[in-house]
Amino acid sequence: MASLTPPVDADMLAEPHRWVYYPWRRSVVGMLGPRAYRRLRLDRNRNLITDSEQHTLAALRIGVIGLSVGHVIAHTLAAQGICGELHLADFDELEAANLNRVPATVFDEGVNKAIIAGRRIAELDPYVRVQVHPEAVTADTIDAFLDGLDIIVEECDSLDTKALVREAARHRRIPVLMTTSDRGLVDVERFDIDPDRPILHGMLGTVNTTDLAGLSSTDKVPYVLGLLDAKSLSPRMAASLCEVGETLSTWPQLAGEVVLGAALIAESVRRIGLGEPLASGRTRLDVAAALDNVTDPLRTPRSPHDGGVEVEREQTEFGSVLDAMAYAAHRAPSGGNSQPWSIAVREDSLDLRIDPGRTSQMDVEFRGSAVALGAAALNARIAAAAHGHGTRLLTGTGEHTPLKISVELAGTADPALAEMYEPMLERSTNRHLGVPVAFSADLREALHAAALAHGGRLRLLTERDEIRECAEVLAAADRIRYLTSRLHSEMFAEIWSPGDPAPEYGIDVRTLELAPSDLAVLDVLRRSDVMDELARWDAGSALGNNTRDRVGGASAVAVITTDGHDLADYARAGAAVEAVWITAQTAGLATQPVSPAFLYAHTDHELAQLAPAYPEQLGRLQYTLRRLTGTPPEEAQALVMKITSAPRPSLRSRRSPLLHTTSRPATPHREV
Repeated sequence: MASLTPPVDADMLAEPHRWVYYPWRRSVVGMLGPRAYRRLRLDRNRNLITDSEQHTLAALRIGVIGLSVGHVIAHTLAAQGICGELHLADFDELEAANLNRVPATVFDEGVNKAIIAGRRIAELDPYVRVQVHPEAVTADTIDAFLDGLDIIVEECDSLDTKALVREAARHRRIPVLMTTSDRGLVDVERFDIDPDRPILHGMLGTVNTTDLAGLSSTDKVPYVLGLLDAKSLSPRMAASLCEVGETLSTWPQLAGEVVLGAALIAESVRRIGLGEPLASGRTRLDVAAALDNVTDPLRTPRSPHDGGVEVEREQTEFGSVLDAMAYAAHRAPSGGNSQPWSIAVREDSLDLRIDPGRTSQMDVEFRGSAVALGAAALNARIAAAAHGHGTRLLTGTGEHTPLKISVELAGTADPALAEMYEPMLERSTNRHLGVPVAFSADLREALHAAALAHGGRLRLLTERDEIRECAEVLAAADRIRYLTSRLHSEMFAEIWSPGDPAPEYGIDVRTLELAPSDLAVLDVLRRSDVMDELARWDAGSALGNNTRDRVGGASAVAVITTDGHDLADYARAGAAVEAVWITAQTAGLATQPVSPAFLYAHTDHELAQLAPAYPEQLGRLQYTLRRLTGTPPEEAQALVMKITSAPRPSLRSRRSPLLHTTSRPATPHREV
């Protein structure tokens, strides 16, 4: 008990132990108390069944009639802890011929089947209440058997009894479940929500219990075949039915099919007990058919790039300075590598516009797109300077865009910008884990100067305690991003793998620099149904672990800010982001954006739109990041990135073809 996670409370640890006497074994066993034993025994159920669900299901009272197949079902229900009381009924005694499917032993031969099942459940969990009825269920006993039950599982051979049980259950509005040992058939009759439906789905027609009792075995055959759904039987079962009474004494059953049926009944009970959807009707889980469709991972088509390092060939020759500027702008960083811009080449200028079609939920009011556009504008200016031209910027709004930046050719080239040209072309995101290194005073000064030179400020965290606290903030924000449906879907829409249809933009999974084991986990993390369950449980604390580890081991966390909160202000900060990034990479350091989901939200309303279930948590995290970095309210935070020492990235992110985002004039423009 002491080793369970999370630790159990003191009251449970203090619960008195019990002694349990098993007369058929002539043994006394010391046991934990009922609460403690249940907590320990069912610990491995979590979170497939949550604690609150387990508590609800433990109140169910279930009757099982027919304890050959029913033995396995009753034991499975008890083992999963999804019942608190079981009523077991069977008049028959165990024979050696039952041992191919009933989990009993030769020592049980001659003992009533209901008693055998009851003993086995008592040895599993003595706190499950079991009532044993070692006699046939008849019209005289059915009411007493059903009294107080929530669900009935019927697995007897008698057609008369099947009808009798259902008529009585329908009268009491109790659902009835049944499974047959062929092709995983499970049968559900929800008399609790539809008490007027005919028993056995009307397959018996107008025949009732009294009529069936008067029929001969031969006359019952058509009804039995109808209930078995003869046309859907497996070939071997259908053929075997033709041999009953000839080369077979009765219809065959396999232990594997019985176990499969128990699993189906257990899931049906769980759904009914928790009020989850389960309609009346029939369905099959055909294991043999599923195994006919086994796929071989080794034969899955692979991309010719798998296992290799993709190297993007840089364009170095251009027909004009504006072509060079367009190419450089196109190489700017953007959230999720979305490249949220359109580029228009004019006669003496480059027009950069936000493309509203490439926004996302995190890109609140296009603020992230404005940062990307500002970085693209700086790249264009750097390219112009490297080719001997000065530039000036004109910022405003334009048709079909919330922000437009024109980079005009004007004046003389800036030597400081020209020196950034080759490093700008080499700039890349490096997502290796990396190792921390000390920041020299000169490096700090160079990074701060780079931000200030382009209209921004740098808030730099280098103390280990500050970095660790920042890592906790970013990890918590990432957990919310995973658990918020739209943020999650957009996050994984950005990621593509070799073999996927070639995307124009996004993040190649290989650039995440993940170990093979982490890549396997990624297949779980991308599933929205998994995230929905974690959100429902308010769980998923491990979802931010990768971010916590990466940021916590960084040399520094950099936050680039600027005065003001308009899109033009964010664009100015984008230029500062690019300048800091180029400066860090030139110093031999690795840089990766780690911006949290809340970064571009200004108000409580925007936080609520971003993650409807977590606005208060996001607000607290946003406040903590601003406190850590000393960012005053009048400044906008444009980007958060970690800086560390790491190997070169395995490959660079793919870009949209430049011609897809660039338009050109009909008239010639200035040569290089």
